[in-house]
Amino acid sequence: MSKAVKANAVVGQSGGPTAVINQSLVGVIEAVRKTKAIGKLLGARHGVSGIVSEDFIDLGGIDRALLERVAGTPAAALGSTRDKPDEKYCHKIAKVFAKNNVRYFFYIGGNDSADTARIVNELANQAGYELHVFHIPKTIDNDLRVTDHCPGYGSAAKFVASAFMGDHRDSAALPGIKINIVMGRHAGWLTAAAALGRKDATDGPHLVYVPEVPFSTKSFLEDVKRVYGKLGRCQIAVSEGVADKTHTPIIAALAKELGRHVERDSHGNIQLSGSGALGDFLADYLKKRMKSQYKSLRVRADTFGYLQRSFPGFASPVDQAEARECGRKAVELAMSGNVDGSVAIKRLKGDKYKVEFVRAELKDVARVTKDMPRSYLNKAGNHVTKAFFNYALPLTGGLPEIGKLF
Repeated sequence: MSKAVKANAVVGQSGGPTAVINQSLVGVIEAVRKTKAIGKLLGARHGVSGIVSEDFIDLGGIDRALLERVAGTPAAALGSTRDKPDEKYCHKIAKVFAKNNVRYFFYIGGNDSADTARIVNELANQAGYELHVFHIPKTIDNDLRVTDHCPGYGSAAKFVASAFMGDHRDSAALPGIKINIVMGRHAGWLTAAAALGRKDATDGPHLVYVPEVPFSTKSFLEDVKRVYGKLGRCQIAVSEGVADKTHTPIIAALAKELGRHVERDSHGNIQLSGSGALGDFLADYLKKRMKSQYKSLRVRADTFGYLQRSFPGFASPVDQAEARECGRKAVELAMSGNVDGSVAIKRLKGDKYKVEFVRAELKDVARVTKDMPRSYLNKAGNHVTKAFFNYALPLTGGLPEIGKLF
């Protein structure tokens, strides 16, 4: 089909917020206003849960000044959800769409959101109901397949890199061992970004540990001793989801060794985000194992937590522009004919950073996550390589400049 059907549209947001998720929302609103095919654009409050309860906001009359303020505001302006709809849930969504003459559905989120979009799309096809479904990528985890990178990652990477830069100057002034825990249950993209502000070998983080490489407490101890013995200080970046070679979370192994309790969520899984336990356990482990060699050892730990994904006034300009364009592109593609899919960012070859926005199949984005390539990590698995710098640094839009005397 080449002509866009005239009907209403729904847009929603899902999963963990980012600093630029509302740029994508505003991109959708902008593009919808330029087309005559869409009557009402309804914003679903709290994603799919708002769809099934028909909790909608009419986004048609919002003035430009407010839209720009919303675009520059972190976290989901429409509200988010952690619901992971099954087929029965998606049948309810389809019924609401039919009732409200919705033929366009734009869903901003990660791989679970892409899977929701896929299921809804397949159900509509089976029922013979014309529905154009587009997933718009977002996640600070940067773990969606097909796309070169995900909107939200560049801003979170900028925040993490900058935080490590300042934190290292702090630990250089008052030397010791500093451990910072960064978000990343299964993938280490954001933790790796901690290294982007390094200017020389004395700058932190001196060690970087990500879930893609099995974590050994013995090797960790040896690494820290080596760096501390050489520099008299050691700054360390650790992904919250690091695990040993048996895939057991290190937080669980350390809790057992240290005789500590670990928090668990409602599903019985070990609580990673929002808990400072891993950092505290690693700090106590180092104190215990190094106290005989260093009598007055100073070891501290911080957990960056949720601040990484919704910090205002610090978004990457590159990330902002790309997130907005992803929203616009989704509408453009939906208007182009009988197509569905996910918006993907493709990096173009050349000396200067440049991208284009293309369509990907929903099935290629949904569910499965993307790990960091091994080429982005050094042979020892405790730091990043130049290849990662080349990949990630342009996404931050530039980092603060700092000066040091030693």
